[in-house]
Amino acid sequence: MTSVITIGQITQKLKKMSTIRFCADPHFGHANMALNRKFHDVFYHDEHIIDQWNSVVYKRDVTYILGDITMEKRTNYDILDRLSGIKIVVMGNHDMKNHARSLLDHVDHVAGAIKLRLNGLNVMLTHIPVHPMEFDYKLDFNIHGHIHSQVVMNKLMKPDPRYIGVSMEQINYTPKTFEELTKI
Repeated sequence: MTSVITIGQITQKLKKMSTIRFCADPHFGHANMALNRKFHDVFYHDEHIIDQWNSVVYKRDVTYILGDITMEKRTNYDILDRLSGIKIVVMGNHDMKNHARSLLDHVDHVAGAIKLRLNGLNVMLTHIPVHPMEFDYKLDFNIHGHIHSQVVMNKLMKPDPRYIGVSMEQINYTPKTFEELTKI
C-alpha cells in the first residue's frame, strides 16, 4: 500500500530537527545575470552562491528555493548537488515544466506553490508575488522571488511588509530563516 505525504507533513517533521531557510533566483550558469549582479563572471557568481549557502545550511536543514534555478536550461542543475541540506523548489518563470523530472535528480521536491504555517502564521511560498487579495483569505505573508532587488509596494507607495522578497540580491546571496526575514 502506498501512502501520500504532503509538503506540509514533510516540513512539520523536518522542523523538529532542522532549520528552514528561503532563497530565490540563483540563476546558476547565467552569464548576464552574473554581470548584472556585479560579479566578474558566471563562475565567481555561482561559486559565491555555493559558498554563502554552505556557510549557513547544514545536512538536515531544509531550504526552499523559490524559482529560477537557471535560465531555462538543465545544464547547470548539477550545481545543486554541491549545496548542503534538503532542497525543495517552487518553480519559477524560467524553470521549464518539462525539466521537472531532471530537476528532481538534484532536489528533494518540486512544486508550483507551497503554503506553510510558521510561528503560527500562514505563509505562501511562490516565485512571483501573489495578488494582494490573497491576504483576504487567511494569508499573513508571501515569501517570493522574481522581482530581484525590487520590493512590492502598497497603495501608499511604501514597501508592503506582507511580501518578503528572497531573491539572491535581497538576501546577500545567503538563504535566510523566517525569523531573519521577519525580524521576529
